[in-house]
Amino acid sequence: MSDSPRDSEESEIRDEETPPEARTNHPNPAIREVASKDIGSAVAVAGHPIHAMLVHFPIAFVIATLGVDIFYWWTADPFWVSVGQWSAGAAFVFGVLAAIIGTLELLAVPGIRVRVASWNHAIAAMVLLAITACNAGLRISWPETVLPSGLMLSVLASMATAFAGWHGGKLVFDHGVGLIISPRQ
Repeated sequence: MSDSPRDSEESEIRDEETPPEARTNHPNPAIREVASKDIGSAVAVAGHPIHAMLVHFPIAFVIATLGVDIFYWWTADPFWVSVGQWSAGAAFVFGVLAAIIGTLELLAVPGIRVRVASWNHAIAAMVLLAITACNAGLRISWPETVLPSGLMLSVLASMATAFAGWHGGKLVFDHGVGLIISPRQ
């Protein structure tokens, strides 16, 4: 009887460490098949997934653009309009780079491609990229419309960043995507 609570505790820990959708002993054969597929990174440098390294830049620039817009709203200093053009443009450029690498990972690794969370993340990231492109284009073509249009696009981009980032985090923390380098490398 003394082994029963310990076995139960070990089973609970194992269940917490391995989510149901990632278990190779899941009762559903389709889920077992998904869980057995390779989830290692196919696009990595020295064992580090490039997509995971790149996504921090567009995230930072999207949030910085929101901060810059708030400073412009408070101060009305045209300096912030110029800074906003650069930060929105950088968010878009780095977002395109991260999207290219992320799409390569999505298409190249079968274990990533079959997970629904991967497609949720990809769609959210593409929506974010479209919003960021609109924000950068608005600032370059019509800088006088930063308030209110640019500010609203920055708020929307920040919300989309949170949504796409949450799904990306779910892939890493719940599914273990990108934590293991593919045996092909």
